[in-house]
Amino acid sequence: MIGVSGEAREVALAEVQAVHAVATDGKYAALVGEVDAGEVDDVETLESVLELGLQSGRIRALYGPGGEQAATATLRRLPRGKERTESTAAVSAALRTLAGRTLDGVTVTAVAPGAFTLTIDAGGIVTSVRLDRNGARIVSVGT
Repeated sequence: MIGVSGEAREVALAEVQAVHAVATDGKYAALVGEVDAGEVDDVETLESVLELGLQSGRIRALYGPGGEQAATATLRRLPRGKERTESTAAVSAALRTLAGRTLDGVTVTAVAPGAFTLTIDAGGIVTSVRLDRNGARIVSVGT
């Protein structure tokens, strides 16, 4: 369960209502009630709705930067959002080991729709990072 309040609740409620208006799945009706009450049990569905709204740009377009920030903050508290935050922290920690080394090369490779590998060669250490909708992960570190 997650609590939502203030601007985050308003944005989440409007987005869930918009999906509910076009969906045939009854789970959105229940989610509307949960968000309206400020306590959400169906965090997976809320997470999917917020991800869709943020990825499509709809939330920023309709609610502005403040609404986008509120939705993003809520998303970071949900399971996949927490995983993305943790994975990016781990990647940042690994990349800090390259600090002070001479940059010998950087490449970005598209590996699938919406998925990329960033390869950094610095001071003889080659580090590859995968970037996709699930976050950032170290793929390899070697010489």
